Amino acid sequence: MEGYSYLLYLFGFLPSIIWLLFYLRKDKHPESNRMVLKIFIYGMISAIPAAFLEKKFQAVVRPLDTLIPQLVGLSIILVSALIEELSKYLMAWLGIFRSKELDEPIDIMLYMIIGALGFASVENILVLAKFQNILITSKALEIIFYRFVSATILHALCSGALGYFLVLSFCHIKKTKYIAFLGLGIVVGLHGLYNWSIIELNDRNKFLLPILILIILGSLVGYWFRKIKNLKSACDISR
Repeated sequence: MEGYSYLLYLFGFLPSIIWLLFYLRKDKHPESNRMVLKIFIYGMISAIPAAFLEKKFQAVVRPLDTLIPQLVGLSIILVSALIEELSKYLMAWLGIFRSKELDEPIDIMLYMIIGALGFASVENILVLAKFQNILITSKALEIIFYRFVSATILHALCSGALGYFLVLSFCHIKKTKYIAFLGLGIVVGLHGLYNWSIIELNDRNKFLLPILILIILGSLVGYWFRKIKNLKSACDISR
């Protein structure tokens, strides 16, 4: 059992660490290891209230499932996406965005992604824990591979996309709230659509739609990373 626990944490963290190393290369002025670890831990912490709130919401609406199953299923999917995206953002805002090391716009996107990867690592561990009675190394690798190419990168890309809209909100002071809420709405919508397709679709679209969403988000986040590198002196990120 002790060996299983080690595997649980190893495989749970592995996808996040791989994507973390990939995105840290995007920053020409690397953050300190202490800051990266701090952000990652804050992201892990944000997964705890998210899981609690999602369970509470499901417990409230599940009794209605026999009456309006489609509406209940859709509400669970969308509210879960909203809770997760808000949890990641609020934890970043409370513990990270006021840091003195936040000194250029690209840091906002990067911090959001790092925090999201911390969030995803806890989610990965919780998923693996459900299979503890049958889990063997090959099964763990299979689960984590799919988490690596799906849920883990989805969390990172959604938070990265929201980070871009937060950057824009700092640049357009009069439209700060509008831009931030617009970004949140887009991210929650895409996250919810991804979850819905995985849960509800049974044909080939079960995989095609999520892949399409990941490709679109990945392309946009990559483009936005390159775009905001030119905003070093154009935005007041100290607000």
